[in-house]
Amino acid sequence: MTTVLSVSGSPSAASRTARLLRHLDARLVSHGHTVVPLDVRSLPAEALVGADPRHPAIVEAADLFARADGVVIGTPVYKAAYSGVLKSLLDLLPQYALAGKTVLPLATGGSRAHVLAIDYALRPVLSSMGAAHIVQGWFVLDKEITVVDEKTVTITPDTAAALEQIVDQFSDAVRRASLAPAGR
Repeated sequence: MTTVLSVSGSPSAASRTARLLRHLDARLVSHGHTVVPLDVRSLPAEALVGADPRHPAIVEAADLFARADGVVIGTPVYKAAYSGVLKSLLDLLPQYALAGKTVLPLATGGSRAHVLAIDYALRPVLSSMGAAHIVQGWFVLDKEITVVDEKTVTITPDTAAALEQIVDQFSDAVRRASLAPAGR
């Protein structure tokens, strides 16, 4: 069984991004993965802002990354880049925290003008952290996500179909990587 760390980089408690990730987590669970959710906003602000990599919560977060076979990273896009709270966490992780990992980057935002944030802002950081394989990311417009209640969202049919395909590709890549002989 493989473990997927599902990281929400949204600073908002009422985040569409976090709710979208939890929705996608269910699909990964249905594929046989163990999914561990991590909302970066739940980490202590003093550890993130104070850049304290030895803070127990940051050490625990780094351990979650180390134990994961795959990582889904979701973020809202602000000013053409991923969120500051996500940046704060990524900066505190070991340089190669994603070494050997399969990673799925996802982003949400209010305008298609931000669609390139995945490829031009997030992907280079994930690559520099040693990700073995970064699958095709996906950008979801806020208007394509409808919040039903605290735990439930609906997604427009075309976007839902695309996300299912992307998540399935990620799931297959994680599974293949976990079966590959060590050192490959």
